[in-house]
Amino acid sequence: MVVSPHAAYLHLPFCRHHCGYCDYPVIAGRSELVPAFLDALETELSCLGEPHAVETLYLGGGTPSYLPLQALQRVVDMARHWFPLQPGHEFTLEANPADLTAELAAQLVSWGVTRVVLGVQSFQDATLAELERDHREEEIRGAVGVLKDSGIHLSLDMMFAVPGQTLAGWQRDLQDAVELGAEHISVLGLVIEQGTPFHARAENGELVETGEELQRSMYLAALDQLQGAGFEHYEISSFSKPGHRSRHNQVYWNGEDYYAAGPGATRLINGRRETNHRETTTYLEKIDAGLSPVCESSLLSAEMAARERLVFGLCQIQGVEAGEFLERTGYPLRELMGEYLEQYTSQGLLDWDESMLRLTRDGLLVSDSLWPPLLQS
Repeated sequence: MVVSPHAAYLHLPFCRHHCGYCDYPVIAGRSELVPAFLDALETELSCLGEPHAVETLYLGGGTPSYLPLQALQRVVDMARHWFPLQPGHEFTLEANPADLTAELAAQLVSWGVTRVVLGVQSFQDATLAELERDHREEEIRGAVGVLKDSGIHLSLDMMFAVPGQTLAGWQRDLQDAVELGAEHISVLGLVIEQGTPFHARAENGELVETGEELQRSMYLAALDQLQGAGFEHYEISSFSKPGHRSRHNQVYWNGEDYYAAGPGATRLINGRRETNHRETTTYLEKIDAGLSPVCESSLLSAEMAARERLVFGLCQIQGVEAGEFLERTGYPLRELMGEYLEQYTSQGLLDWDESMLRLTRDGLLVSDSLWPPLLQS
């Protein structure tokens, strides 16, 4: 059966500054490449052949709000041509607090943007400086005010386990996010990825990673504090006020197909996963030469698709319902889990009652370590 996805993602790789912890496919300080990038993105999208209506559209990066207004207008025009928005759509744009002006917010409203994800990370200037962010608390509050006035739904990305960050400081950050009226909050623990400047600093002893016990305390504080403030904890790192879950991200977690374009973008269409070259210059060179920007392509087997659906399902707090999982994948949960079902439940990491499988509170704390065995066919 041919599937026509109802979600699309465009990756806009440009940033004013490349933060030391970031390992995303971004390019900083190269605004002269924006025109060539826009031409390349249009060429890639034209390969769709015809427009495909979607329910969710997401412009991520990078920092989409960094683009000049005229360039961002062209991106939106392309996106809405190739991915017409259905009634009741969710249209998300990622933004840096330093970029948000009343003029930009008015444009976003006119384009049909319904949700902005602000890369806040922290409200404390010392933590922001440690993360090499180019905004400060005053700019965050100004950006939030502009968005609230515009009526666009507000989502905040927050970060814990930053070197030098205390539990009390993290709790103040969470309280600030709640008091500012965010409808959605994502909490991510800092991971020092190999190849980043932060990793080099850690190797040289210039940066000390947060201890595991403090990281656990920070994550549990987020669970208790945000749920206590009326947020639903619906995915390992995601909290929302009722009715404000990220519909786009739920497409990924539900194992559904989606379109994607731009450097480093990954798409899943009819069981085939494709990933574009991460380097923006390589992406541009490939398309300029009339070649495909894809660097990886694989057709998922039925078993691997089922295993991925299992892991993504467990990332959601509601867990995986056995009957529905069998109907959608053809695989019984018990068979697919194998020995790990008993192992993880006996360790108190999973809760299983023959019909539902879900992470326990202890399981949430170590979830990343549970997935690799489950993804082995």
